[in-house]
Amino acid sequence: MSRNYGLGTRQMASAGRIALARSAAQKAMSFSTVDTVADRWRQFASYAKDHGIGRMERVTEGFVIKYGKSLAAEVKDKEKSESYAQNLVSAVNTVMNLVRSDWKSVSPTVDCKIKSRCTIRTEVPAGTDRVVADRAITALRDAGLPHAATTAELARELGVRSKEAALLDASRALREAQVRGVVRIDDGTKGGRPRELQITHERQLEALTRAATLQASERALIPAGENWQSYREGQLREGRELLKAHGIAGYHDLRSAYACDRYQVLTGQPAPVFGAPIADRALDKRVRMQLAHELGHARIDVISEYIGGRGR
Repeated sequence: MSRNYGLGTRQMASAGRIALARSAAQKAMSFSTVDTVADRWRQFASYAKDHGIGRMERVTEGFVIKYGKSLAAEVKDKEKSESYAQNLVSAVNTVMNLVRSDWKSVSPTVDCKIKSRCTIRTEVPAGTDRVVADRAITALRDAGLPHAATTAELARELGVRSKEAALLDASRALREAQVRGVVRIDDGTKGGRPRELQITHERQLEALTRAATLQASERALIPAGENWQSYREGQLREGRELLKAHGIAGYHDLRSAYACDRYQVLTGQPAPVFGAPIADRALDKRVRMQLAHELGHARIDVISEYIGGRGR
């Protein structure tokens, strides 16, 4: 039998889509479901390839659990939503059940430990204190983690996700910022939604200048010879632990600090997480919508995770 259970292709991603399409042809699922599940399976196939697995016959429940735990880490770091991470694991189960009658489905919650998270921030992000944030970022550089330090700085100054920072072409971004006053975020975005960020203060340009210098002739900020996965599991993880040692919960905490700063600039009031009442609820809603765009979210309610809730 040829690889990928005789599905007629050597590519895992394509083989999964073929299996799904055959299931739809038998009326077992809709063709719209095929597209959704195939896209999620493609992400797993990419992860598998990065870990030396290029055929479906080598996929085991243990490996899918490993994949799921990597997603759980991204949920914890606020890079993926809990529901989306669970759907990614479920997609793998769907495809593997189509090609293997003895496949034992992996539980996203029980096996992979993908858990829901609190949706309203109740603690002020430590990174709002510039002294604390700068000290932590300097500590990363002093520890020989320059890329993690730059990722942290971009999270604080531009509000980007760690993956967005890692995949950013900082040289291009710096030119955009200097010429147009905006930075376009294309790679690593949630849901593949690009966005533009306004440059509003000098610290942003300084951060981009340092990032471009570090990037040098590379195409992105990820260290030469690495990909997102190896960077996330290596230097970025080390950096997160050092951030925690300096009182910052992680890179997402620095994104929250950015959001709190922007809220104060746009409303003239401290972010709700600081305990101040919302003076103008209509303005508060408009600003949350703007922050949702700046942070790369499709829903306004997610912003409560960054700046606190709206109360009653």
